[in-house]
Amino acid sequence: QVQLVESGGGLVQAGGSLRLSCAASGRTFSMYIMGWFRQAPGKERELLAALSGSGASTYYADSVKGRFTISRDNAKNTVYLQMNSLKPEDTAVYYCAADRVTLRPGKTLDAWGQGTLVTVSS
Repeated sequence: QVQLVESGGGLVQAGGSLRLSCAASGRTFSMYIMGWFRQAPGKERELLAALSGSGASTYYADSVKGRFTISRDNAKNTVYLQMNSLKPEDTAVYYCAADRVTLRPGKTLDAWGQGTLVTVSS
């Protein structure tokens, strides 16, 4: 089983950028689909971006398409989320997640990180 630790959250002004990192333990990182979710106060957790084990397939939610980029370095067991043109409505706790099959909503995923807070000021 993989374990995940996020880093890189913080406070940024609107229009700014942040890069989140998610380090995974284990020797089978490349077998996992990796994704980034976020949850804002009073809202449901939403899937923002996902990336296949090889990196060949990606998914982006409409809310972040064109602004956020997911990437992974399988040699470093790390997945990243580059966030540009940040808006106050991007303020949330961001989580990385891993699963060997799918990140489809409603599925119990193989692993979650502890979350990292991103605050975007106006």
